[in-house]
This record gives sequence, C-alpha cells and structure tokens, in this order.
Amino acid sequence: MESDDERWNTRGGKLKNFLSKKIYKTAAYLVVGGAAGFAYYYFIGCNSGSCAITSNPYISTSYGMIMGLLLSIDSKSKKEEKGD
Repeated sequence: MESDDERWNTRGGKLKNFLSKKIYKTAAYLVVGGAAGFAYYYFIGCNSGSCAITSNPYISTSYGMIMGLLLSIDSKSKKEEKGD
C-alpha cells in the first residue's frame, strides 16, 4: 500500500503538468490578444480622442488581452468531448 505522500506526488505531477500547459496557453492568448489590440490602435485607432477604446493604446491593448483571455477558456469539459 502506498503512502499518502506517494499518492500526492503522483497526482501532483499530473496536476502540475496540466497547470503548466494551461498557463502557457493562456499566456500565449494574452500576448497575441494584446498585440492585436495594440495593432488595432496603431493602424485603425481614433485620432480625435472621441473613441473610448481606440483613442488610448493602454485601453486598446488591455481590451485585446481580455478578448484573448476569453478565447483561451475551454468551452467543453473532458467528459463532454469523450461522449459517454
């Protein structure tokens, strides 16, 4: 019979691997979204200052990062993908 420490390390290894993949995926979406938000400000942005999102590079980059974060969230759980 294995001890609690051995079981925890086995489960912890799987959890750590899953979390590291999830963190890298989320970080990649945040960077791409932020770059897209800044590109939108730079190429299409509003010069007059009347546009709430595109008149400020910080706001448009943050908005892009939020959109990237929303895209990184999985819509289906593992059980739904397997299809009982």
